[in-house]
This record gives sequence, structure tokens and C-alpha cells, in this order.
Amino acid sequence: MRRSGPAGSAGDRHWRGSARLAVSCALIFCAMSLLVDWDAASLTPLRALLWVTLSAAVCAVLLPPRMSAGRGWLAVRTPWRRRVIHTDALTAVRQYGGVSSHLVLRDTHGHTLELDPRVLTANPMLWHELDTGVRRSLEQGTLRHGADVMQRLGHHIDDETVEAVLRASGLS
Repeated sequence: MRRSGPAGSAGDRHWRGSARLAVSCALIFCAMSLLVDWDAASLTPLRALLWVTLSAAVCAVLLPPRMSAGRGWLAVRTPWRRRVIHTDALTAVRQYGGVSSHLVLRDTHGHTLELDPRVLTANPMLWHELDTGVRRSLEQGTLRHGADVMQRLGHHIDDETVEAVLRASGLS
């Protein structure tokens, strides 16, 4: 199992591939933009700088957040900031649907964190760390809203895991 971050922490094992795709798309955009501008004989140093800057912006937009978790914490890092939440001191968990479903977690320290539940489905170690923290929050009585959301998500992740195992074994 691939681990990232501090010792004893779990990370998103698919993040590197997604980051490579984001960087590749940005580089292709940069190369194509420079090539079209050069072919039109309108490429100047200022325009080249513009295309490189726009390509960096494309990369920043496409780069997925990097998630990691450890005992009692869950962190999401974007190119601009890092957000950490104490999973063993959660007060609320909410799931919002729509075009892309996302979870919103809030802890007793006032920290809020948004994450894509598909990352948890694809990374059992991240899910385990979050689930362990949620159980501690329930035991301590701090989690007042959203235990049902976590239970539904847990059942969904378990179902997906069983299906993946059955597919891999050729039984499905």
C-alpha cells in the first residue's frame, strides 16, 4: 500500500496519475498555443509569457486536491492552501448532491473541509482513517449531525469493494 505524508498516514494512491494528467494537459495547451501563434507569425516574448501564464492557470485549475489522513486527522491540499480537520472531534457531516457530490465535514475546532467521496471509495486506507475518527466522534458524543450520511457512505464503499473483488476474481 502506498503511503504519503507523515509516518503512519495514508494518501490518495491515484493522485499522482491525476496530477500527471493535469500537467500534461497544461503542457499540451502551452505547446499548441505557442505553435499556433508562431505559425501565424505573431509570437512575441510578451505573447509567449501570456501563453505560459495561461497554461500554468490551466494546470492549477485541473490539478486535483491531494488528500491524506492519519490517526485523528484528514487533510486536503490544493495548490493554494492546506485544510486539516480533526476526525475524532467531528460535529457535523453533510453530503451535497448535484453535478458532483461532495462531503462537508466540520469539527469542534471550527474547521471545515470539503471532499469528494469518490476519493474515499478509491482509497480504502483513507476511508478507514476517516471512519475510525467518525467512530471516535460518536463515542465522545461530538458528532450530532451526519452519522447516517457516514453510514450510507460506508455501505456504498463496502458494496463497491465487494463488486471490485468479485470482478477481479471473475465471479461477477
